[in-house]
Amino acid sequence: MSARKMFGSAWVKQGVKKTPSSGQTNITGLPSFVKVVEVGPRDGLQNEKEIVPTETKVALIDRLSETGLPMIEVTSFVSPKWIPQMEDNFKVLESIRRQNGVTYSALTPNLKGFNDSVKAGVDQVAIFGAASESFSRKNINCSIADSLKRFEDVMTAAKQRNIRVRGYVSCVVGCPYEGKVEPKKVAEVAKALYDMGCYEISLGDTIGVGTPGAIQDMIKAVSAKVPISQLAIHCHDTYGQALANVFAALQLGISVVDSSVSGLGGCPYAKGASGNVATEDVIYLLHGLNIKTGVDLQKVIEAGNFISTFLNRKTHSKVAQAKSHL
Repeated sequence: MSARKMFGSAWVKQGVKKTPSSGQTNITGLPSFVKVVEVGPRDGLQNEKEIVPTETKVALIDRLSETGLPMIEVTSFVSPKWIPQMEDNFKVLESIRRQNGVTYSALTPNLKGFNDSVKAGVDQVAIFGAASESFSRKNINCSIADSLKRFEDVMTAAKQRNIRVRGYVSCVVGCPYEGKVEPKKVAEVAKALYDMGCYEISLGDTIGVGTPGAIQDMIKAVSAKVPISQLAIHCHDTYGQALANVFAALQLGISVVDSSVSGLGGCPYAKGASGNVATEDVIYLLHGLNIKTGVDLQKVIEAGNFISTFLNRKTHSKVAQAKSHL
């Protein structure tokens, strides 16, 4: 007897409904649409040891712009002393072919970075804090409290120019220096960013240690302080839990997911952290759940194969590997 027949009544009670014509599945309680935020050109490439030529970055972004992805984080405006890979930020932004309906964003750690990003023509910016004191000092050379104070100038300038600001919180379940991070600390930092005026807070499992239970505990704590509609999830796949964690977030009402084409990434300040969850795998999951994204999966696979070929490595996306017969 099949598991489906054996547990048929439970299947129905749990709100699972098969769509015969498409093979897709609707699960009650999940969002009908998910915004996928592509972070590969920035969060993905920043960890590459060899400098990726500007023209290759531009070619990747142009390919991603044609996939239907609504938002692409293209670069960061940080000191090249810390992240040399992003030194060509101005050139990248002036060279890409912008598509209507696509938001092009950049990471800005301070007022100088913000002002430079505006000159370069970004549509919106992102600021980033951490839920771990040790990680904050390693990543942006200051305490959590000082980092939040530093962002006040950025927020003021952004409001004056009517530029939206997205906030990141790193190490939302674990830190490479401190170990477990308490959900209440994540909630405090997320609320501080939200109260400053960040329209959306992305919760990042920077070192990929989270499991669905830990992710849900964290989201429940944060959503008690910040509306669930203003939260996003950002998962790294170090322990192979990223897709499961994305699904766990969807179950609680998260409808924005960060991902990186070909599973590119890591973190310069989190040794051992592997890449972000692959955009191809996230899209395949969402479409399989009958959740709309507006994204063309095949075009994302092609963009991922392009950058993987340049980097001379196999894509980290399981979906791309399967569909490309790698």
